[in-house]
Amino acid sequence: MEYKKKLIEVALPLEAINEASAYEKMPGIGPHPRGIHLWWARRPLAAARAVIWSSLVDDPSSHPDQFPTEEAQNQERQRLFAILEKLVKWKNSNDPEILAEAKAEIMKSTCGNPPALLDPFAGGGAIPLEAQRLGLEAHASDLNPVAVMINKAMIEIPPKFAGQPPVNPNSNLIGGMWAGVTGLAEDVRYYGEWMKNEAFKRIGHLYPKVKDEHGQTHTVIAWIWARTVKCPNPACGCEMPLIHSFEIAKKKGKTVYLSPVFEDKKVRFTIKDGKNKDDGTVNRKGASCIKCGTPVGFPYIRDEGKAKRMKKQLIAIVAEGRKGRIYIEANDEHVFAAEVQKPSEYPDAQLPYNPRNFNTAIYGLENFSELFTNRQLVALSTFSDLLSDTLKKIIDDAKTSDIEDDQLSLSDGGKGALAYAQAICTYLAFAVSSVALKLILKSQMR
Repeated sequence: MEYKKKLIEVALPLEAINEASAYEKMPGIGPHPRGIHLWWARRPLAAARAVIWSSLVDDPSSHPDQFPTEEAQNQERQRLFAILEKLVKWKNSNDPEILAEAKAEIMKSTCGNPPALLDPFAGGGAIPLEAQRLGLEAHASDLNPVAVMINKAMIEIPPKFAGQPPVNPNSNLIGGMWAGVTGLAEDVRYYGEWMKNEAFKRIGHLYPKVKDEHGQTHTVIAWIWARTVKCPNPACGCEMPLIHSFEIAKKKGKTVYLSPVFEDKKVRFTIKDGKNKDDGTVNRKGASCIKCGTPVGFPYIRDEGKAKRMKKQLIAIVAEGRKGRIYIEANDEHVFAAEVQKPSEYPDAQLPYNPRNFNTAIYGLENFSELFTNRQLVALSTFSDLLSDTLKKIIDDAKTSDIEDDQLSLSDGGKGALAYAQAICTYLAFAVSSVALKLILKSQMR
């Protein structure tokens, strides 16, 4: 078989591909597959789409009978570039006309028989997802079970239930056509909202609203906490918060910082508008006492943590305001609200000891559960428990709809009520897992 040189081996519109890849990282562009669950090395979809397409489409130099001169080849290459430049744009990701044009070029270059694509180390799934979008038979595998589930959620589950209407009780009120996975997405939204409402009934009292200085009530978005250790200076003994920065809002036109107020051996913080020129109490070299300025090395902080003398302090509250977020001083009511007992049962395991990239153990935090506050454990356990209730509810609702009940699970290739309920709960479980992971990654406890 005669080898034909592919477009990727000759030239690509790199500027357009780079621009599209950078645009994907911008906030507010709409739903993105990366929102399913965090993956450490997720590749830009635009780059994956460009690489796959240009690896299958022939370069014009491979067809001297059609493009005998260099000028003719360059002209044809520019035509292919124009297709690729449209293909990589985020807004065109699901444009049927542009995808059809791109697929036609693949079919032409592969004599109507495009190869299947295998990504043996799929990770976040960008390559198999884009292969599927371009009409290829895609196969993916990975050793990490999280990566496997991400790929199943992106490329295996959606086609199985494509074109299916939602089964939730409100779907009859919505009506309309359910092309693609719009029905599945609608059910994920509905049952996710149902889970949230059920969780609020159970633990809503643990999350009180907050009043501002004018007595107006606001819904809390986040509670900002800091770890503390006792200052080693015997003349001070202050419970010193370990904070990288006093600034808690850095958006243009809205900068807010914490200003310390000392009360005996404790410190509380008031909220100030504007920029703060002072550094936090922690940097790469160690810490310093916020009250007396005593330098404190990391060995002392680690020893305090291992001795279980490291504490935590609520330093600020972030709430919803009429025109955006507002920042309110910590108060005893919200401190007490967080002081709850751990749930009776929760999953736990020992953290890996690798000081180079996962160093919580050297601060005395040896189990996964120690990375969360008790209230966070209660919330995560509540949502996890609700997944079982949600599964049962979806199955009951699905049985009253037109969906076929084959009684097979998702892993056994089912497409009925049970499999559909498991599919929805997969996405909802990812939502719970994403929250837990974000809490772990936050430098401040919330």
